[in-house]
Amino acid sequence: MKSANVVWHHATVTRARREAQNGHRGVILWFTGLSGAGKSTLAHAVEERLYQLGCHTFVLDGDNVRHGLCADLGFSDAARKENIRRIGEAAKLFLEAGVISLTAFISPFRSDRERVRSLVPHGDFLEIYCRCPITVCETRDVKGLYKRARAGEIKDFTGISSPYEEPEAPELTVDTDQFDLDRCVDAVIAMLRERGILAEVDAQT
Repeated sequence: MKSANVVWHHATVTRARREAQNGHRGVILWFTGLSGAGKSTLAHAVEERLYQLGCHTFVLDGDNVRHGLCADLGFSDAARKENIRRIGEAAKLFLEAGVISLTAFISPFRSDRERVRSLVPHGDFLEIYCRCPITVCETRDVKGLYKRARAGEIKDFTGISSPYEEPEAPELTVDTDQFDLDRCVDAVIAMLRERGILAEVDAQT
């Protein structure tokens, strides 16, 4: 429970001022999909493209976050929900800093993704569904997680023993089994341009 003595402090350096200095809008790019669907690969490739354009970015990666911020969490439904809640709050802070944050998490439950969406103003949360058949994801499984899950060695594994709820109306769907990485990156960048996120960056290039 949040203490009644906690008061939000309003900084003089506002999000608008930070965005003006950065030269682009802040936004949350929320990559979701099955394990092996290409979320992390795409998020980091998009970040590289944005960095080359001069944008201020940061990737919140599923495995990396579980080394620190969420190191105390397991993979039960309750732990997964708390994992996404923490990431949502972290991404919101990056948004206030005027940064383009890219999150690469399975985030299997629609309600959790919608909860994060509700934390920020309309248009600041862009859900990117990395759509890929589970059969293809399994062929990319360098860690052997699917094999272990099918053998019953890993419980609550998304797509095998725990559900993945596909986005119903994502801002962008990328079929990562059909298109190469550069084309997928192009699709994300095109969306950002269409939404005016990179307007000032594009004007300078």
